[in-house]
Amino acid sequence: MGRIMAIDYGRVRSGLAVTDPVRIIATALTTVETPTLFSYLKDYCAREEVDIFVVGEAKHMDNTPSESAALIEPFVAQLRQLFPDKEIARIDERFTSKLAFQSMIDSGLKKKDRRDKGTIDRVAATIMLQDYMNTLNNRAI
Repeated sequence: MGRIMAIDYGRVRSGLAVTDPVRIIATALTTVETPTLFSYLKDYCAREEVDIFVVGEAKHMDNTPSESAALIEPFVAQLRQLFPDKEIARIDERFTSKLAFQSMIDSGLKKKDRRDKGTIDRVAATIMLQDYMNTLNNRAI
């Protein structure tokens, strides 16, 4: 069984999170400059077995695609092309950045450290991954 990787895709940088090999724990992995993201993913997948990519769906409150969707959809299309053997799951990413910021406050992270946008991106990817894992667990019940 391979890992599941979540990608919080952004124009400038993208946050990544992965599960452990048995898919129990979601952990923040890193933040990658978006122009180098595919190179990073190829290298990572050559070292680690990844079965599923989880990518956020950017939506407004009324369920219509947000402006970010115009950036994310071409990324997903290219991801499918580069990794045809991997499943790509989509998950609602509304509020993940706000939840990430709040969880950083709740965990006692200093104000200076909370300003690091890369940290927010990693935590947001971890929240998306945990939400996806919760969905899988709820289906199994």
